[in-house]
Amino acid sequence: MRDDHSTFLSAALGAGADCLIFRGNQLLVDAAGGPPSVWRDYLAAVAPLRVIPTGGGPGEACFVAEVAREAEAPRDHEFRHLKGLLDTLPRALRERAVRSLELLEFDRAHQYCGACGSMTILKPDMIARVCTNDACAREHFPRVSPVVIMAVERGPEILLGRSPHFAPGLYSTLAGFVDAGESAEDAVQREVFEETGLHVRNLRYVSSQPWPFPHALMLGYRAEYAGGEIVCAVDEIEDARFFHVDHLPPVFPMKYAMASVLLDDFCKRHGRPGVL
Repeated sequence: MRDDHSTFLSAALGAGADCLIFRGNQLLVDAAGGPPSVWRDYLAAVAPLRVIPTGGGPGEACFVAEVAREAEAPRDHEFRHLKGLLDTLPRALRERAVRSLELLEFDRAHQYCGACGSMTILKPDMIARVCTNDACAREHFPRVSPVVIMAVERGPEILLGRSPHFAPGLYSTLAGFVDAGESAEDAVQREVFEETGLHVRNLRYVSSQPWPFPHALMLGYRAEYAGGEIVCAVDEIEDARFFHVDHLPPVFPMKYAMASVLLDDFCKRHGRPGVL
């Protein structure tokens, strides 16, 4: 473990501190899927790969640790993929876990300066890593990748598509990364056209959501169908079609996902039960 991580390990084990423990994308939880009661003893014995602060409210000392892939969970505990916990964790713990996983990815990916190649160290007063080369001294901050995800509507119908890597029969709303120098609204129009050949209008922002796999920020939009015939982008969209609100196909079951938020909003605005 790096010296800067060792410093934070001591702080994480101190009185009043709290620490989440990940193994890759898997969070350590107890048998009921809640916060582990033995994290402090486990962290002291397991030799973590890294320990970093994650911030917190006044008087709080919150940290996250990463252990090796081969590390075993303590008795009556288990490592579970965070995706499988997003619907069940209490909101405050879920928000901490999402932030913590993104910060682990940031720390892992910025051990060396991208400008000069020198080693970086954690800054003690902010979530950042700084280059140790005095001639460079560049500060590196967590990366956030904006992604637009949109409910394209045609009256009581909604456009849903399926990627070749989806489970059989599942559909979802369209989504794509925002390009450099592009607004989120322009990205919505471009992605819909690139993936299906359709044009949209009357965009409305709905809400945003962090998606820490590894560092996306989902920007949810509604848009109205404006014209065109569906032509699916080869290698990206296996099928896309408009589905009536009363005849929706199987969709991803995760309630936390932004696609579910958009579908829930669509159904309720048409007087149907939501999906959340």
